[in-house]
Amino acid sequence: MSEIQKYRQLALERGAEHAVLATPEELVFDGRTLLKCMFGCSSWGKGPTCPSRAGFLKPWEFEPLLRKYKYVLIVHSPDKKTAQAASFAVERAAFLDGDVLALSMSDCALCAECAGKSGGDCRNVRQARPSFHSVGINVFATAQRLGLPLFVLKDESEVDRQNWYAAVWLNGAEET
Repeated sequence: MSEIQKYRQLALERGAEHAVLATPEELVFDGRTLLKCMFGCSSWGKGPTCPSRAGFLKPWEFEPLLRKYKYVLIVHSPDKKTAQAASFAVERAAFLDGDVLALSMSDCALCAECAGKSGGDCRNVRQARPSFHSVGINVFATAQRLGLPLFVLKDESEVDRQNWYAAVWLNGAEET
């Protein structure tokens, strides 16, 4: 099994329903995702990884940085916490294997209640990361392109049909 493929296997072992290896070119970048954050998220301006925070890069600033990676592992789970935990496990394994710039991104599910959203300081600064839609990736178009499940929930009764995505940006140890 190749070094990169073992990260896919690790994500699956950590509970991911799917783990798809892609290249940055296969993802759909679209800065309009910022509009959905700005006008569709009740946490706009509150979360510690929100693109509204002072000093946070804008999607068009993230894109050239993310395109420098060789691979991106898309992790899917119906559970947000599972997607995040699997992506962190992959990031750590890749880092320990020598990919020192490996980076996980996911909606944060570390705390039962986010201190940042109520004006406090983040309790998990080292692990809190932006979701990959907040950095300019159209998650719906990307999931469709990669053959992954994702659809709009019509109402709260469909909570059991949720899909959460995380991304782990990788180079491979030989690239760093």
